Amino acid sequence: MRFKEFCQVLSEESAAIQAAANRFLKEPKLAENIDHSIQLILDRTQEGGKLILMGIGKSGKIAAKIAATLSSTGTPAIFVHPTEALHGDLGVVTPHDVGMAFSYTGNTEELLEILPFFERKKIPIIGIGGNALSKLAQKSKYWIDASIEKEACPNNLAPTTSTTLALAIGDAFAVSLL
Repeated sequence: MRFKEFCQVLSEESAAIQAAANRFLKEPKLAENIDHSIQLILDRTQEGGKLILMGIGKSGKIAAKIAATLSSTGTPAIFVHPTEALHGDLGVVTPHDVGMAFSYTGNTEELLEILPFFERKKIPIIGIGGNALSKLAQKSKYWIDASIEKEACPNNLAPTTSTTLALAIGDAFAVSLL
């Protein structure tokens, strides 16, 4: 019966979201990074900037959805695909913007390749992913821990729980910025 597996996925993904919320509540540095990230976004958007969301693959699809949610709730936001950005789409980025980069591993090459542009323009990056020791985490002004114990996929390969948690974190940002 497949119904049992179906419900198991829902349980595992909801447990990962609850584990992240508990982690944020218990670890002052994580809470501080979230608070500072929210304030940074508020400050920059009040100056006329916007939130630039980025990611590759499934993380990119999550980032695009979050950009749409942020726009719907009143926070100026757009999704910029890192590969397209490398080929000219960075013209939409202004000095008042903030970058928000999604990558579970934090070592996605296409994403890392555009970070020097943000550094040169002094545009801060909020990184969201599962590897606090990654290159993205090191290059981020604020790192948001989106680590999970395991994916809901029985082979622990398909981005399932990790993308659900990233989406929930993005939604939490959108509601917090209202």
